[in-house]
Amino acid sequence: MNLLFDAFWRAVAYCLHPKVIVLSLLPLLLAAGLSGGLAYFYWESAVDGLRTTLDSWLIIDSLLRWLGSIGGEGFRTVLVPIIIIALAVPVIVVVSLVLVALLMTPALVTLVANRRFPNLERRKGAAFWQSVLWSLGCTVAALFALLLSVPLWLIPPLVMILPPLIWGWLSFRVFAFDVLADHASTEERRQLMREHRAPMLLMGVICGYLGAAPSLVWAFGVIAVVLWPLLVVVTVWIYTLVFAFAALWFAHYALAALEKLRMLETVLPPAADGSPPAAELPGPDQLIALPPI
Repeated sequence: MNLLFDAFWRAVAYCLHPKVIVLSLLPLLLAAGLSGGLAYFYWESAVDGLRTTLDSWLIIDSLLRWLGSIGGEGFRTVLVPIIIIALAVPVIVVVSLVLVALLMTPALVTLVANRRFPNLERRKGAAFWQSVLWSLGCTVAALFALLLSVPLWLIPPLVMILPPLIWGWLSFRVFAFDVLADHASTEERRQLMREHRAPMLLMGVICGYLGAAPSLVWAFGVIAVVLWPLLVVVTVWIYTLVFAFAALWFAHYALAALEKLRMLETVLPPAADGSPPAAELPGPDQLIALPPI
């Protein structure tokens, strides 16, 4: 826990570094440009297609007619844009996470390593393409889990639990791999991700809850539909800063854990079969003779 809290406050301090702030703008520009371009070319067709689909559902149409009879005529107008925005925000989150992992994480890890761990050997346990495949595979799994969990979001407590847990698992798997890819060997990376699974998963869940905070930007009702292009940019930037903090937190934690692991290996060399070093019992000549009672 000391290692976790030490890495936490160091990550907070590094978020104020000018290089980190500048790096946070690159994923922002890419994600904002991507979302803006898709909205420019496909917004109208998406709205028309979803409205046609909803109108064909008798239950939805009856519900909207009932809302109109009690004074909620305007709800039919904003329902479709709200649904599209609600579906787009998780995709924007995932795109931001992948962009941070691929673009920012290597630079942030290098910053942490050069400033705090200059003597830590780089053993190149994973290539760039392996990090890309790992990130994409974990992202697909997280999106699939999110899709399966959507019906459970209708239960009030679960909507505050399931998405952060899924984001936490995704953050743990992506950031832990990317942080250790350059400095740790394959065996070291697997050992650290196994032995530190619980604290890293806790870090990921905390980052998942932090990532849910920018969703409050959309709590403006109809105004959010009108200002959605600006709110998308603001949301992406906040998400980028949150994920940059997560990358720094994992970098400080994982590299410090790697340094301690190698210090332990120096004192206790690994076994011949490559298993982690185990504590050795003292021999007969190392026992301390106790005085007779």
